[in-house]
Amino acid sequence: MRCVSTRYRTIASGWGWGWSYRSCAKDRRGAWPYFRGVSHHAHAHGHAHPHAPATGTLRAAFFLNLTFTLVELAGGLWTNSFAVLSDALHDLGDCLVLGTAWYLQRVALKGRDAHYSYGYARYSMLGGWGSAMVLLLGSLLVFGAAIPRLLHPPLPHTQGMMALAVFGLVMNGAAAWMLHRGSSLNERGAYLHLLEDVLGWAAVLVGAVAMYFTGWAVIDPLLSMAISAFIAVNALRTLRTGTGILMQRLPEHVDAERIRTALTALPHVRDVHDQHAWSLDGNYVVLTVHLVVDTTDADLLRGVKEQARHALHHQGVQHATIEIEQPDEVCELQHH
Repeated sequence: MRCVSTRYRTIASGWGWGWSYRSCAKDRRGAWPYFRGVSHHAHAHGHAHPHAPATGTLRAAFFLNLTFTLVELAGGLWTNSFAVLSDALHDLGDCLVLGTAWYLQRVALKGRDAHYSYGYARYSMLGGWGSAMVLLLGSLLVFGAAIPRLLHPPLPHTQGMMALAVFGLVMNGAAAWMLHRGSSLNERGAYLHLLEDVLGWAAVLVGAVAMYFTGWAVIDPLLSMAISAFIAVNALRTLRTGTGILMQRLPEHVDAERIRTALTALPHVRDVHDQHAWSLDGNYVVLTVHLVVDTTDADLLRGVKEQARHALHHQGVQHATIEIEQPDEVCELQHH
């Protein structure tokens, strides 16, 4: 369905590039105030984000990881190993990630509504940000608790550590294998967390074998501190990325100057200004822009907008709002 802009009689078509766009005022899901007096905006709507319905896989991985985390906590206390407890902390954080991903995978299927005009995509980012904060605080606590053990390190139960490490490699490896073919951002993030667990358990196994043959108990707190530092660094990276999204920072994979150059090169486009781009969830990019054109012909304006949408798509933009202006118009937003 098409919607006619009354000022220039241009057509803001909802044609897209693999997405289902609905740009008309009659679109019940949109609830966008498209027509109010004079309007000349071109909206590329439609928030059917490509989240695969993989809730079953995430659910299975969550319960598998949760079961092992409980065993891991008990095993860490039994073996008196801070390295095992550090990995248990990491697995607990992964349970939060998997549980959040499982829930958000279902929420992501919801379309936009009157309260969330962009949909629920940002819930995914908030879940990852919260999980990263928990992991950061927990890793700092474990790191601090391991420092006194450097002076008087008790020798842990190395054979128990080796058994838990092998068990951890199998369990975390199985959970990671479940998600390694996931296509959604949630599944990919959960898979990377589980892959970190596999590497962590490999380190615990190597440390346990070394302590078994050498009796150097100091390896355990050193290994615990190394694992905690690794977790903290990755948590800080996640927090930095999430904060950038919340602050509507320009996505790293979007080049604002290249977008401006591509739009300026279009026929009849004399200037490009008031360009803004941000991401909803680290993957879905939204952009608004004003195009100054030298024509009022309806067919030519329609062509300009269609070419602009395709140019923006090739620059990684999924949702574009394009406003058409004439050279003699004064744009009050240009210098804001």
